[in-house]
Amino acid sequence: MSDYIIDPRRNWVLMESRMAVEPDPQIRAHMQIVINHARYEAAADFEQLMATVSPQASYHSYSGDPAADAANSPQGKAGVADYYRMIVESGLHRIEHKSDRIIADRDHIMEEGVIKMAYPGAVLQMMGHADADAEKLYLYQSRLVIIWGFDNDGLVQFEDSYAPPGGFEGILQREITPDQIHDYHLAEK
Repeated sequence: MSDYIIDPRRNWVLMESRMAVEPDPQIRAHMQIVINHARYEAAADFEQLMATVSPQASYHSYSGDPAADAANSPQGKAGVADYYRMIVESGLHRIEHKSDRIIADRDHIMEEGVIKMAYPGAVLQMMGHADADAEKLYLYQSRLVIIWGFDNDGLVQFEDSYAPPGGFEGILQREITPDQIHDYHLAEK
């Protein structure tokens, strides 16, 4: 698709392929919500992103780090809104989650693959990485499983993520530059 280190367009490639052959209209609708959610997050379109989220939203993160899990497990639509606002405002929305496996039923979608995120050095400093250069970007990389759940209106009720520890190990040796990140816009396909 591209030579970018982080290309958010990869986030929905497998989901679109899987959706094209899915016979169940409810599963296809849920897949489309996940695709829309990923596109709006990549484009930092906060209003449209939040339109994909259920009023009863309850997210959970499981990474083996209790403090990080608590910070990345917002509850209620207002809590999820604050969480995504922080992601967009801090520049953490530059994400590629290229799935290599998707499992879907009428209530859930599970996707697994490698996640890559551009972490601003200033964010890493706040996380205790004192040697990070606040003006630079660094590559976070890990396996990630996301289980999506939906409410009765087909909106995202939960986005539970499972990542093994270790994605931050050696991160300061993985400097990346903005030209290595595809700057996604909603007008793109």
